[in-house]
Amino acid sequence: MSKLFLVPTPIGNLEDMTFRAVQTLKDVDFILAEDTRTSGKLLKHFEVSTPMHSHHMHNEHKSVVGVVKRIQSGETCALISDAGTPAISDPGFLLTRACIEANLDVECLPGATAFVPALVNSGLPNDKFVFEGFLPVKKGRQTRLKLLAEETRTMVFYESPHKLVKTLGNFAEYFGADRPVSVSRELSKLYEETIRGTATEVLKHFEEKAPKGEIVIVVAGK
Repeated sequence: MSKLFLVPTPIGNLEDMTFRAVQTLKDVDFILAEDTRTSGKLLKHFEVSTPMHSHHMHNEHKSVVGVVKRIQSGETCALISDAGTPAISDPGFLLTRACIEANLDVECLPGATAFVPALVNSGLPNDKFVFEGFLPVKKGRQTRLKLLAEETRTMVFYESPHKLVKTLGNFAEYFGADRPVSVSRELSKLYEETIRGTATEVLKHFEEKAPKGEIVIVVAGK
């Protein structure tokens, strides 16, 4: 039966891969991967020999049409990202929307995603929260920060290590120096850590100790 499967992959620890995810990757006709070199290591580890093709932010607009046609012809496809759940700050939305518009079945498997453990680990209210992903790098950044300064729900952001100090400085400036912040990095990996405190306290920590690895920032609402 033709279908698109969105398959989460581990964000660090390979043991977080589900049995169902592995079986799905073995059963489909082809796999779309964000980086075939990265995903190749994952597939080799779990002894998956399904053909794999590249599908990333630079080619997804062009590749979507061809993928939809293959699924319409009766094939099954699994989309994976380098880590976590496809379409969460990664390619996946365009293909999912195209399949839905073509009346094709789409199924997203449950599995790893970075912001959930970071949110729960933070100790900040999580009954209501807003996922912001990556802030704009330049254009629109100031406007977005001013808008978020009035947000009452807990906010979740993704950030790269070399931009973390700048972003924490922005939070102290726009949200207030005493705004509670939690930074989780290297989730599920050997050197996983979570630093909690006010915006200025957490900023000072990472000014003194350069951050490494994948980072999730959780910020209390106003």
